[in-house]
Amino acid sequence: MAKNDNSVNIESGQGGEGERYHHGDLRSALIEEGLKRLEAAPAEMLSLREIARNVGVSATAVYRHFPDKQALMHALAEVGDELMASEFEVAMAAEKPGKEAFDAMGRAYVHFALKNPSLFRLMMTGDMKGAGEKSRGRAMLVNAIAEMGRGRAGQAVLDVRIMRAWAMVHGLAMLMLDGLVPADPKMIGKVLDANVL
Repeated sequence: MAKNDNSVNIESGQGGEGERYHHGDLRSALIEEGLKRLEAAPAEMLSLREIARNVGVSATAVYRHFPDKQALMHALAEVGDELMASEFEVAMAAEKPGKEAFDAMGRAYVHFALKNPSLFRLMMTGDMKGAGEKSRGRAMLVNAIAEMGRGRAGQAVLDVRIMRAWAMVHGLAMLMLDGLVPADPKMIGKVLDANVL
């Protein structure tokens, strides 16, 4: 069988003989199923066998695309980052460039976390550090703060501003996810639209 062939043998249940099953893009199907599972349960509850079964392939087929569960978790985190970055773009496009667009990005961050709690928590775990280094969402945050500084601030100042802005949106998201403060959309706006830079 060719290395990139997505055909796998699964048990037919009749006399132990396997039947040929072809999946057009197995890697994407596995990621899609992983995202569905994250809507219902936290990442630590994900099972590669269950994902394979739900997609309709043998468990061994998964390992051709993801050598272990951690590899699938990284792929899910990367997809999550793209989804969040897309929400940033939509939110920012609806506002004037500068501070208003930046505040909209912060609100989008918290709303994304509340809509996708398990995916968001996965994206923010220490194990996903490698995925975070390539984060388009983080790059958008860095660029937005740098643009507002318009070259007047040195890198050390920008680094502090980036950390402060991220800490504020992330802290609010986690407080709401953990039920320590109400997940009130009006409160999100009041907290994040305050002038903190």
